[in-house]
Amino acid sequence: MANVVIAGASRGIGLALVEAYVEAGDHVFALCRDPAASGRLSDLAGSNPGAITLGQVDFADGGSIDRAGEAIGDTPVDLLINVAGVIRMESGPEDRNFDNWRESFEVMVVGPFHMTQALLPNLERAKGKVLTISSQVGASTWGIGGFYSYGAAKAAINRAMKSLAVDLEPRGIAVAVVHPGYVLTDMGGPDAEITPQESASGIRDVASRLTVKDTGSFWKWNGEPHPW
Repeated sequence: MANVVIAGASRGIGLALVEAYVEAGDHVFALCRDPAASGRLSDLAGSNPGAITLGQVDFADGGSIDRAGEAIGDTPVDLLINVAGVIRMESGPEDRNFDNWRESFEVMVVGPFHMTQALLPNLERAKGKVLTISSQVGASTWGIGGFYSYGAAKAAINRAMKSLAVDLEPRGIAVAVVHPGYVLTDMGGPDAEITPQESASGIRDVASRLTVKDTGSFWKWNGEPHPW
């Protein structure tokens, strides 16, 4: 049985990952902004006593990240999956809503880095792994315009996780990022291509194969390497 921390667990890909790891017999620390109002996640925890520990975290609030780490205590963490994200669309190059940029970077760059930092002692105890949900939009090979704040934040977290991979390799911690696919979620919309369950199954396979030998890598949900 592995101890898995999923940050951003109340819906979409995060919720599907909780379901997949619980079904596999692992213990999941399921973190979200409001556990009391998490609906399906709360029901899942109630029907799987002992398998899920609910916790609160808001990637836009550094204090809540520190408290989430403290609540996990000294439990070894085999896998941390940073899922939480936002998508804020600018209308074009002239859009001056820089609040989009600040929120995107706080939630999708500072948040995952801070969460990883908060759990470093736990990850070291287990020689664990860190997998952060990124996007193909954050790759330099993405050939479509727009997605300014979202794409920039995803590119930034790719680079931050690459640095963490280099620095944490001597401690036995593997780090990678993964494009989850175009997923039928609130963020992905109704025209997306795969279900959260399909994405979660692929992400779980990517995590299971990740080792320090390929730390710093960028993967697609289907297990293919993603070009940077």
